[in-house]
Amino acid sequence: MAKKTRKVPDVNTSSTADIAFLLLIFFLVTSSMDTDSGLARQLPPPPQDELNLTEMKIQKRNLLVVLVNSLDQTMVGDTHYDNLRQLQGKTGKQSLKDKVKEFVINANNNEDMPELFEVEFDAPIGKLRVTKDHVISLQNDNTTSYKTYLAVQNELVRAYNELRDEASRRYFNRPYEELSLDEQELIRKVYPQKISEAEPKSYGGNK
Repeated sequence: MAKKTRKVPDVNTSSTADIAFLLLIFFLVTSSMDTDSGLARQLPPPPQDELNLTEMKIQKRNLLVVLVNSLDQTMVGDTHYDNLRQLQGKTGKQSLKDKVKEFVINANNNEDMPELFEVEFDAPIGKLRVTKDHVISLQNDNTTSYKTYLAVQNELVRAYNELRDEASRRYFNRPYEELSLDEQELIRKVYPQKISEAEPKSYGGNK
């Protein structure tokens, strides 16, 4: 007697595409993607006329130029940083961060540093002498490495962050991060972040 051939039933794949689509949506919704965060900057206002432009040129004491050349060397006035360790003050040389803080505060009213003005702030600060017209000008070479560029940026931002935190502890007895939004705004008025970044050019460098 001949055996009957058993027919294997077909697998229903009509819903496979729907399942794959649902899984794709699930992973898109539940997974998180890294996002690049920008660097906050407050640029100085552009001159409105020749009078303002002339005034800005005369007040060189208010401008601190931070120049990064093609060899990743950073120059701030007569101070040169040949590597990141020097830049961060790990070799005994004054760090870029501390140099910027010194420039912004001008505690000794140095004539080569920004002019001090007496400004009335809301309580609990009151009257305070600040360098309200200071500007940090960052200038990079076209071939400056991204690592050095970020390191210099970090030092400039760290300077303002430390100044704000020190002022917060002085006037509110709390770190800046723990202040209310209004209190943080008041501290930012005392130490506004004024970092002007020029378009990269070819500054070269000496080996």
